[in-house]
Amino acid sequence: MLQQLIMSMVSLIDNFMVSGLGDISMGAVNVANQVNFIYIVIINTTCGAGGIYLSQFRGAGNTEGMQHAFRFKVLFALSISAIFFVLCWTVPESMIAMMTPGNTDQAEIIRIGSRYLRFTSFTLVPIALSSAIGSSFREIGKPTVPLIISACATVINTVGNWFLIYGNLGAPRLEVSGAALATLIARFCELTVFLVFVNTRKTSFFVSLTKLFHIDKRLILDILRRSLMMFASEMSWISSETIMNALLNGRGGAETVAGMAAGWTIANIFFLVFSGIWTASTVIIGSSLGAGKLDEARTQGMWILSGAVIAGIIVAIVGAGASRLLIPIVFSNLTASAQTISLGIIFVILIYLPLWALLNAQFAVSRAGGDTAMGMYADVSVNTLLFVPGAFLLAFNTALGPVPLFAVLKLTDIIKYFVARHFFKKERWVRNLTVSPVELAKT
Repeated sequence: MLQQLIMSMVSLIDNFMVSGLGDISMGAVNVANQVNFIYIVIINTTCGAGGIYLSQFRGAGNTEGMQHAFRFKVLFALSISAIFFVLCWTVPESMIAMMTPGNTDQAEIIRIGSRYLRFTSFTLVPIALSSAIGSSFREIGKPTVPLIISACATVINTVGNWFLIYGNLGAPRLEVSGAALATLIARFCELTVFLVFVNTRKTSFFVSLTKLFHIDKRLILDILRRSLMMFASEMSWISSETIMNALLNGRGGAETVAGMAAGWTIANIFFLVFSGIWTASTVIIGSSLGAGKLDEARTQGMWILSGAVIAGIIVAIVGAGASRLLIPIVFSNLTASAQTISLGIIFVILIYLPLWALLNAQFAVSRAGGDTAMGMYADVSVNTLLFVPGAFLLAFNTALGPVPLFAVLKLTDIIKYFVARHFFKKERWVRNLTVSPVELAKT
């Protein structure tokens, strides 16, 4: 959670510095980062799929199994990075245009955003490798390692922004391109430190490049089979969120895009509770299941669900007060309209936060036991049948502004909770994935 907080603060600092360039630049960077966010979700899903097995193999004391799970993470993350790199270089204008239909400042947003997207495409491979290594450290119960390394990268990114966006102390004034360059430098530094650390310390899950393709095909196929359901769930979610953001971005000009960007930047600080839920579930539930302690895992799962709701309520209360202070100070360079939209979107998010924390806990605990179908059923059904049709219906047939439109659409998450609860109670997640079906039958 602390690592996520640091990363969120970096995003806040980035947006604070870019906001000084005006609503259009702020909006352009935000839309480009919405495209990058799709990539991040897919990478996190890939690492999460491998992490289910890595955590359980750790509980079973199986080092070889941990290494195979790590191989899965790296190979598939790099493959995804290659695909996104090609897209960011060949059709960035088209992707930015799809995210801003009907926006009155679309042409300028596309010009600035596509240049930023091409520049940040060079960070994709470092992000993939750092995510695979960093998530693996968390899954073996050593979150301090990625925390310290990411904190150092954060400092580099922040200092780089200060120099390169506005040209301080004689550095070139590169504005939006400077923000992208600072991110690129920080990402490569982060990856370098990760690689040096895992090569100089005895790390149970790590394998060298020469042994990366020494894979257990049966295990990789099993991980891939389960991860396909995770991908279906996450792609359903990210697709619906992308469609929603595109429709929201079209309800005004640059002030709408900039205001939404500022709001989500602040909200990401509150979303650190989600990273805590996912990591705790993967490590605690996964280790217990891998060690064959099924009843203990059941008890831990219920504690995580209860704790998630309490954490969501506390963060929402604190966040409501903090937001009123942060928006006028941090984003003082934005227009009054952008600040109003920003504050509105934050308050809607905070109202839903306890529900989202509980929903995340259900998904996280289930996936820790290999039940990736639950998330797929909940996400795909609600997003396909309710959320996306509702988004188009309201966008084209009402005059609702971006904030009330967002608030109404997210009511569908209440239904998603009940769908997830139905499958969660079946306890298909209470299983030891490190034991083969033959061995399980014998016991």
